[in-house]
Amino acid sequence: MTAHDYDYDLLVIGSGPGGQRAAIAAAKLGKRAAVVDRRGMVGGVCLNTGTIPSKTLREAVLYLTGMTQREMYGASYRVKADITVADLTARTQHVVGREVEVVRHQLLRNHVDLLLGTATFVGEHTVSVEGGEHLRVSADKIVLAPGTRPARPDNVEFDDQRVVDSDGVLNLEHIPSTMVVVGAGVIGIEYASMFAALGTRVTVVDQRPNMLEFCDSEIVDSLRFHLRDLSVAFRFGEQVERVEVAEAGTITTLASGKRIAAETVMYSAGRQGATDELGLDNAGLETNSRGRLDVDEHFRTKLDHIYAVGDVIGFPALAATSMEQGRHAALHAFGEQVSSLGKMQPIGVYTIPEISYVGRHEGDLTDESVPYEVGLSRYRELARGQIVGDPYGMLKLLVHAEDRTLLGVHVFGTAATDLVHIGQAVMGCGGTIDYLVDAVFNYPTLSESYKVAALDATNKLRALDRLVR
Repeated sequence: MTAHDYDYDLLVIGSGPGGQRAAIAAAKLGKRAAVVDRRGMVGGVCLNTGTIPSKTLREAVLYLTGMTQREMYGASYRVKADITVADLTARTQHVVGREVEVVRHQLLRNHVDLLLGTATFVGEHTVSVEGGEHLRVSADKIVLAPGTRPARPDNVEFDDQRVVDSDGVLNLEHIPSTMVVVGAGVIGIEYASMFAALGTRVTVVDQRPNMLEFCDSEIVDSLRFHLRDLSVAFRFGEQVERVEVAEAGTITTLASGKRIAAETVMYSAGRQGATDELGLDNAGLETNSRGRLDVDEHFRTKLDHIYAVGDVIGFPALAATSMEQGRHAALHAFGEQVSSLGKMQPIGVYTIPEISYVGRHEGDLTDESVPYEVGLSRYRELARGQIVGDPYGMLKLLVHAEDRTLLGVHVFGTAATDLVHIGQAVMGCGGTIDYLVDAVFNYPTLSESYKVAALDATNKLRALDRLVR
């Protein structure tokens, strides 16, 4: 069959960030494109239960609790004394509703068909869509972007009221006074920090020795110190044996014998690829034990015409990288020249305060015997840091000791996920800290932290040069 014998040139399963970009990229090339997603899930997990709701919730928490103003007005300061779930979800529902319309409009104006229903392969090029009506559509190329769902251990009885997963936590009827968060990954720590800011006494349990192990250890230590200030307790190196639901709450029993009483338990023990309904075996594909697909550097599966992007292919499982993966896959599928995704991809963790980084870690550089120096800037030493009320924030530059190039940028604090892009741009252009030293930054801004950190690194390198000479 030729491409014209199919209903579409490109069929995308999943309308999240990766799926959207894939379909629109194909449409820009003049291809016939369609997106399939379930009714009520336009925008994918990212928009409906993941990134957008949780980050909007975070903004509502920051505002209503007055967290950023407590340095000035005192630890007891709050914008609203009694914060309810309705206060928090009102903002979330508004933002999600608007974003769904944005996605619909983007697809419509690019002439991408939106097919609502559950997609199941019935052949290598053919998919059945079961929704309000039964459809069978075929495509020359297919991109899989179904996303993931929270993994639910078999030994835990989820009732979606007192024992919830990271999707169900958005549907709690009230803010719990106590909570156990199982899992110290990105999602678990993000929610732990949000509920702690609301006044919930949170206990984080994880069988690993530390949290956010992919982040800079100094930055993680700073976050851990801040969370302890908010009365968060940590139980690392501990495994959950069982969770019991009692009349007044829950009891979490650890393998060590410890028992933790809490009103609510939130499980954030990883995510599972949402591939079980796709009928991948009918297309000749299979997933690993976590429902994820293996792909090559162009996001192509073992079948040349089927690609997979986003969370379903694993790390880094971020909306930003998923978008680029989707665009890359669509361009490659139609023979367009496309550059591979570079290593300068920023990672953002929306805890309170935020964490973001790009580039290398100190541990990596040490292991590889790369000579480097550290430049440090603390928000409390910046006028803007005082203005925004962030005494915890810091920016850390890792600088090559010989050619002075920027090797890594690690930020902790207000606007970290925005600030990191300055370092990303300098690194992407092969810049040195001399650029940051000579640059003029608006005053007062948090961006000045780059100049302060660059000067710190420069002074250390200069002092070393004097001793060597």
